[in-house]
Amino acid sequence: MVGVNGAGKSTMLKIIGGLESSDGGTLAFARGTRVAYLAQEVRFAKDRTLWEEMEAAFAYLSELQAEISALEPLIADTAAAAWADHMERYGELTQRFEHGGGYEIEQRIKRTLQGLGFSETQYAQRLARFSGGQKTRAALAATLLSDPDLLLLDEPTNHLDMQALEWLEGFLNQWQGTLMVISHDRYFLDRVTKRTFEVAFQKLEDYPAGYNKYLELKAERMERRLKEFNAQQEFIAKTEDFIRRYGAGQRAAQAKGREKRLDRLKRQSLVERPQEQSKLKLYLDSGLRSGEMVLALDNFVVGYRREGQSAQDAPQVLLRADGLEIHRGERVALLGPNGCGKTTLLRTLVDELKPLQGQPRLGHQVHIGYYAQGHDQLNLNATIIDELQRISPSLTNERARTLLGRFLFSGDDVFKRVGDLSGGERSRVALAQLTLLPGNLLVLDEPTNHLDINAREALEGILREYPGSILFVSHDRYFIDALADKVWVAENGRLTQTIGNYTDHVEQVARRKEQAVAPPATAQRPPTPLTNANPLAGSSNEDRQRKRRLAALEAEVALLEEELVRLQQEIANASAAKNVKRVTELGKQYADLETLLARRYADWEQLAA
Repeated sequence: MVGVNGAGKSTMLKIIGGLESSDGGTLAFARGTRVAYLAQEVRFAKDRTLWEEMEAAFAYLSELQAEISALEPLIADTAAAAWADHMERYGELTQRFEHGGGYEIEQRIKRTLQGLGFSETQYAQRLARFSGGQKTRAALAATLLSDPDLLLLDEPTNHLDMQALEWLEGFLNQWQGTLMVISHDRYFLDRVTKRTFEVAFQKLEDYPAGYNKYLELKAERMERRLKEFNAQQEFIAKTEDFIRRYGAGQRAAQAKGREKRLDRLKRQSLVERPQEQSKLKLYLDSGLRSGEMVLALDNFVVGYRREGQSAQDAPQVLLRADGLEIHRGERVALLGPNGCGKTTLLRTLVDELKPLQGQPRLGHQVHIGYYAQGHDQLNLNATIIDELQRISPSLTNERARTLLGRFLFSGDDVFKRVGDLSGGERSRVALAQLTLLPGNLLVLDEPTNHLDINAREALEGILREYPGSILFVSHDRYFIDALADKVWVAENGRLTQTIGNYTDHVEQVARRKEQAVAPPATAQRPPTPLTNANPLAGSSNEDRQRKRRLAALEAEVALLEEELVRLQQEIANASAAKNVKRVTELGKQYADLETLLARRYADWEQLAA
């Protein structure tokens, strides 16, 4: 189910799940259908441990087990008159118990909890002590384990990192039941759904396809309806003109007949003009052109000190980065599991936290614009219009209202208190503030959280046109694919880099795994390094940094060259298939990569000299 925020998707799911009543009509289930519903806001009935909550999900199996146990003494008496009936019932129940996984409950709980990112040390912890994100994942685990006939999920991908997302997609694709899901994660929808319900303008439209195909079908449907509307409007105009011209003449009877038919058409068969949702109208300008090098991280360490720790105690290190750079115009996605230090890194870069070691090196005339994940920069007690004018005191009421209109706030909406807004509305206020901040390096922490699909697509469009540089954290793989030309991956306490977007990163990881598993057919000569035969002499800090940067550039050049070879093959395949559109897309990617490779060679030559 897709649609803008506030369209009624969650309400419909709650009605199907039995949490709310409809205003009319009927809702019918097949006999014996078991329904499980996962809401966006999670509440647990009792103060259970994580493991106890998982066991409670198997209540239906416990009931079967109790009935099976009650039948055991009855089937032991083979001489009883009802023995055959008891035996038949016993066989039916044991088959259902086995089919429902009754003999492997513990293994199923462990698999599900591990897939959603829980460690064994958390099994005995009280749910009341968990964070909001952990509670959401626990509720999702319990819902999946209940194994219903109809599974209703409202935004299940919230609070899931990439690993958990991929596990959930794999689980749902193997699961045999029926799934209805609300999600703004387009990549997820394409992977797990085969049918799309769109809720818009108090109506539900059914499309027999996953998300991307649904977009095509919707465009075709809208085009057809617009043609039908225009054709009918043209017919109405011609008929009304005929009635005006001949209403009082010799053809008055004919005009009267046409007037009656036209009235009937307007009452019964009038085609409505197809409606389209209002869209965000964003505009971002870097304002000031930065130097070629925007940000450099050398021997850089981020983390924190635990509460109560003294300066002498060792801090908690989260991430180390060395030899990483962002250049003008680059868009870098920061990936990694929850809790690995991504937000800590961003907060350190914008000087909200102090690094444990090193300093981020900003290039010439670089100014940072920061979007915080939790909207920490917003004053919850202020009105929306006051929040804009706090960021830009010279902004007049008229200009502020015009800007807020682009972010879908109109009329008296601008006087709403920020603390009373939904998550999506707060996101739009924060984005409106971002457009007022001077900056040519955008640092964005989960900018798509709480945004519906239309808003995400609008944000993608404006960020693609943004002339500055971007470093962003996101779990929206569709969003990453649309924007990123480089990926920084937080893994095992270190930041590493791959060239390309999320799909490219996944493919490169898969290729490396294949190469690591497959034994080489023959001993191969190692590739000739780019560096001179004699390594750079000297032991100064500057020399060490130069060596590290050279090594990082060599690794990046090797990846770029490998990627160019892959693109050449894809272009050849697309040409053979006479897929002109694909050849054009790949050709652009190839040209962009060649430009980037030339830039990296120039960087290497300058450093080596």
